[in-house]
Parts: sequence; C-alpha cells; structure tokens
Amino acid sequence: MDVGLTGKVAMVAGGSSGLGLAVAGALAAEGARVSLGARDSGRLADALASLPGEGHIAEQVDVRDQQAVARWVDRTVAECGGLHIAVVNAGGPPAGPARAFDLAAYRDAVELSLLSQIGMAQAVLPHLVDAGWGRLLFITSQSVKQPIPGLALSNTARVGVVGYVKSLVADLGAGSITVNVLAPGSHDTPRLRQLHSGQPSAEGIPLGRVGRAEEFGAVAAFLASEQASFITGAVIPVDGGQVRSLL
Repeated sequence: MDVGLTGKVAMVAGGSSGLGLAVAGALAAEGARVSLGARDSGRLADALASLPGEGHIAEQVDVRDQQAVARWVDRTVAECGGLHIAVVNAGGPPAGPARAFDLAAYRDAVELSLLSQIGMAQAVLPHLVDAGWGRLLFITSQSVKQPIPGLALSNTARVGVVGYVKSLVADLGAGSITVNVLAPGSHDTPRLRQLHSGQPSAEGIPLGRVGRAEEFGAVAAFLASEQASFITGAVIPVDGGQVRSLL
C-alpha cells in the first residue's frame, strides 16, 4: 500500500537507535527524505548509513538545547526543501521509585521528557503550517496510560505531553496537520535491555513477547501517512496489550 510519503521530508529526534531509528527507517522505506537528530555522532553516522533511499541527512543535537534544535530545523528545511513530518522523541529519565529522587531530579526529568518535546514542536510547527500539510508525532511511553513501577520520573514527566497535545490539536483547528502520541510498551531496544540487565521480559504482555522495533516503526509510518488524515489527538499504545486502562 502506498501511504503517500514519497517526497515528504521528515525529522526524527532520537533517531540514532531504538524506536527512533525504527521510525526513521520506516519513513525512509516509504519514500520520505529523513533528517536524523541525536547526541552520539558515531551512532548517528551508522544510523544514517542504514537508511534506505537517498538524500537523508543527520545532525548531532541535544533536544534540550533549543538553539541547537532551531539550527537543526533550519538546516533540514534549507537542504531538504521543506518539512512535513516531525517525530518528537527524547531519552528516558533514570529509573527508580518516587521517593528516591530530589526535586532537582524531577526538574531534569521534566526538562528532558516534557519541555524538550514542546520545544521541538514549537520549532517545527511554523514549517508544517507553511507546507499546508503536516504530521507531528510524539514518542512517549505506556506510562502516559498506566504508571510503570520503578519509573517514577517517567510516570511524572511524560503525562504532560498528552495535555500539551490535546491543547495543541484544539489550537491548530481545521486543516491538514495532525498531532498524535505513540505510547510504546516493551520493545527489544538498547534502552529496554539496559533497564532489564540485557534480558527484556515479556511478563504481563498478553501476546507473550516483547515487541520488535520495526513493528513500532510501522505504526508511526501509518500515522504519518495520508491514510491517517482523520486521526489526531490520539494516544496510541503499541504494547502487545500490556496496558489494561479503559481510557
């Protein structure tokens, strides 16, 4: 199925590994020109080389640095001729229970997992409006639907993304720009292996296995597509049925 991404330009934050790289690969496979952003220059170069197609670019950037994000956006638009899709993503804060962290740690978590995502959205939105068509995707965590034991910082900081997205959808109003949240569960990524000492667990997942990163990438590519043009303001779990919340 042609999902209508040929010729589109996409920015993917956190695109050097894990779910971000899987999304970038899926978008590139559908014909989009991808601009990758991440902090690690070595992994970023390897990720860029792995993408199918031609014309992709990469920028070493820390998404907490708003000026650096603005430079990345400007470079993408200048070199790629526009911007249509932005995948907003950031690394997760440290693991631990709620009482293990002081207020400074909570501030750092909000800076990383909430404010950096709002900052990138603010940087890209004028270009999506100029293009007259856009897809803004936020990668968060299943913790926005159901708190995860031992991840108090993530549980606290990430839920604000949903409030921002719901507000933004109303502000954007009529048009062809959609804004959605992807809430991944357990996927076989470097982050999950780190949290589980190299052995990702399928415990509590009805499908009986952890997800593959490319499965997550496929969902993101669909939400970025023309076929998903009537989906906006949604929080979509990609978790094998692990979240049991009714809302």
